[in-house]
Amino acid sequence: MAGNYIFKRVEKKYMLTPEQYEDFLSAIEPHMAMDQYGLSKICNLYFDTADDVLVRRSNEKPVYKEKMRLRSYGVPGKEDMVFLELKKKYRDVVYKRRIALRLCTAEDYLFRGIYPKERSEGQKKTAQSQILSEIDYFIHFHKTIPKIYIAYDRTAWYGKEDSEFRMTFDSHIRSRRDHLSLSFGDGADELFDKEYKLLEIKAIGAYPMWLVKILEELAIYPTSFSKYGTIYKKETEQKKRFVQRRNEFCLPV
Repeated sequence: MAGNYIFKRVEKKYMLTPEQYEDFLSAIEPHMAMDQYGLSKICNLYFDTADDVLVRRSNEKPVYKEKMRLRSYGVPGKEDMVFLELKKKYRDVVYKRRIALRLCTAEDYLFRGIYPKERSEGQKKTAQSQILSEIDYFIHFHKTIPKIYIAYDRTAWYGKEDSEFRMTFDSHIRSRRDHLSLSFGDGADELFDKEYKLLEIKAIGAYPMWLVKILEELAIYPTSFSKYGTIYKKETEQKKRFVQRRNEFCLPV
């Protein structure tokens, strides 16, 4: 959970049934180890335009898409460190920019337009200020506002022979549209069955052959899945059904 960084890697997602999850864990045990944090609570505040342009574009599955979020590991206090991330994806390759800020500083910046000290004092350009400049451009270009809180429980694993090779398992994906602050707590509505696990494999190069074999044997196939996008589609479908039922109820006899 490092602070500021820039990287690119290939990320693919897989939705696992409880049976697949148990079999997959047993199969990868000789090759992977759980990281030092164990089970973590990941909390995110996603930003979008007032009319949801970014998530709607993402759901159209373009070759290029981008998003911005504020992330914490656990529920933070106002003085705790959080991470402001700009994530861009071209095909399966992810390019991420991330800076570490105190929650109070991040909220002053994102909610009230008060720049972090490094930017406002005009100090010599650093990696943090370079990333902040990119994020600032994104915010002003898209006119972003906080739109949704999404949290989930995660375990992260790394390769025993290659620590840069990573896997994460997410469960209890939940969201809310009100109380849009990371410090409010992680109470929210569950997206779907808690038993399912979202596997994400993060690799800089090709998959090792042992993993390819395991995925084939367990019939685990990649899926196009976005937490924010899936929640948005679910909400949109619910609204459509509500309007349809209301119109049917109000039709004249």
